[in-house]
Amino acid sequence: MSQDSQHGKWTISDSEDEDNIIPPTPQKDSNKPSIKPDLERKPDTVTTFFKQERKLSPKRNEDTHSVKEPSAPSMGSEARKAAHVNQTLPVKYESHPSPSVKRKRETEEAGWNLSSSDDETPPPAPKKEPKKSDVSPKKKKTEDKRPPSPHGTSYYKEEPADFFETNLLSMNDMYRFYLNKVTGIPKKFNTGALHIKDILSPMFGTLKESVQFNYCFDIPWMVEQYPPEFRDKPVILVHGEKRESKARLIEQAKPYPHIRFCQAKLDIAFGTHHTKMMLLWYEEGFRVIILTSNLIRADWYQKTQGMWMSPLYPRLPEGSPGTAGESPTNFKSDLLEYLEAYRAPELAEWIDRIKQHDLSETRVYLIGSTPGRYQGPAMEKWGHLRLRKLLSEHTKPVLNEERWHVLGQFSSIGSMGLDKTKWLAAEFQRTLTTLGKARKSLTSPETQMLLVYPSVENVRTSLEGYPAGGSLPYSIQTAQKQLWLHSYFHGWHADVTGRSNAMPHIKTYMRVSPDYTQLAWFLVTSANLSKAAWGALEKNNTQIMVRSYELGVLYLPSAFNMSTFPVEKNVFPASSSSKGFPVPFDLPPQHYSSKEVFQLLGCFEIESHRVSWLPWILLFYSLF
Repeated sequence: MSQDSQHGKWTISDSEDEDNIIPPTPQKDSNKPSIKPDLERKPDTVTTFFKQERKLSPKRNEDTHSVKEPSAPSMGSEARKAAHVNQTLPVKYESHPSPSVKRKRETEEAGWNLSSSDDETPPPAPKKEPKKSDVSPKKKKTEDKRPPSPHGTSYYKEEPADFFETNLLSMNDMYRFYLNKVTGIPKKFNTGALHIKDILSPMFGTLKESVQFNYCFDIPWMVEQYPPEFRDKPVILVHGEKRESKARLIEQAKPYPHIRFCQAKLDIAFGTHHTKMMLLWYEEGFRVIILTSNLIRADWYQKTQGMWMSPLYPRLPEGSPGTAGESPTNFKSDLLEYLEAYRAPELAEWIDRIKQHDLSETRVYLIGSTPGRYQGPAMEKWGHLRLRKLLSEHTKPVLNEERWHVLGQFSSIGSMGLDKTKWLAAEFQRTLTTLGKARKSLTSPETQMLLVYPSVENVRTSLEGYPAGGSLPYSIQTAQKQLWLHSYFHGWHADVTGRSNAMPHIKTYMRVSPDYTQLAWFLVTSANLSKAAWGALEKNNTQIMVRSYELGVLYLPSAFNMSTFPVEKNVFPASSSSKGFPVPFDLPPQHYSSKEVFQLLGCFEIESHRVSWLPWILLFYSLF
């Protein structure tokens, strides 16, 4: 069904049970940008909610200058292509803008007017008119070089030089857990945080080769993040693209002969390659980065992201046995097993390199997901059963543990069933409440599960404004089937890290004491709240099925000779001597108010009646 409005023509489609839907084949249009959303979950019933057929304004039709489309990440479906159209050429709405967006717009538009207005320049002498005419097109060419961004014109401005200055002395080497730098917040909240340019800089080693595992790529942008001296070093991109989206990804890489590809096998429907990891081989050794950011500019701009950065692993002496260089957390063997699960010849050389290095200083545990159906001992290798096994073997019960809250924070939500007993409050909560060997047949009703997911108001007042909702997908079809879930929701507040207005794309899970001062464990991962990411039990609990590739690291106090982790109260500026764990948001989290629940449900109600109130629609459907 199509309908016209002042914002263009919208097409609305419906579909039925999500398990029976085959994703649509993307249109073969190489001229359209190809950004895809970070959907880290099983796709929902409706793959396309709104498809905006853009109408050029008279001004745009009169403009004779061609606008170059941005280099963009590859994506797989028509719905994902429509998402980027919304991101790069957003629908303009003027009623009730968020205060942050309004202030930003006024400042930025004023800036552009000052640079391009002819009215504010003195009237030129007749003799100089031809010269003015010659200069004018150059200005316009610069202005039209990039299309409009939903983030405003400042999105394309380079950060100041000191934005990329990182003092190693200010970094916390104890946990090696870091947040990404955020543009637009006070400088002190970026002290000890990292940008991708910092990670790839000579400060951490003389790079020889690298591998980038990710979900979403903007190859030209990614290449620019390497320093000039490393920009032509060999890179392998590990991805999950197929067919047309794979072709577009390869097309992006044509100007860069040093880039090769490795395709992750996705044999189960609706699975994604969602792992985000860097393998960096230096002249001095080897390093692993496990992170939550896609390789696109927007993910390193004004979002809250996190990462674990390994120490620099030295090379083992010649002739060392294959088991040498293992850590107390078995990180080396677990990383090798994860890489071998790709069954990719392109990674064979890297597997051999890792075997030749000493990873014994690693103090975190690897938690991975790989697609497949697993039985017997293999069930505990991947997904949430892997987490359950580690919590059982390497933690101990705590006093009044029923009162220790389980906390999950994520940026996307998948389908979990008609009620909480289908998955969330059953097998998944049993995993998250495991402490030590004690086995419980039923989860204690006293154990609270708190889920942190930004509210409509959080997004409205964020640094990015409503476009931030593009990275927080939660489909109406899924939400309508699990209204029970909304009672778990808590808003995003992160004053402790200066990131309350930087919407989270980070994913964290933890067990926190009743007074929110201690942690029994902490996990940072690519896995969102979905069965596709974590796995779901089948065949009377004798088999687990996992759809996607995911990767994260688990912090356990026993690996640091501690009983619990104290929660750090002053995360920034970071201190190398701090023993507190830097939780990236405020504790305790604040439960959704009745107004916020109403807004969330109102968004779904509006869509069910096909009324396009743009702010909420942009928040939840700009990706579809």
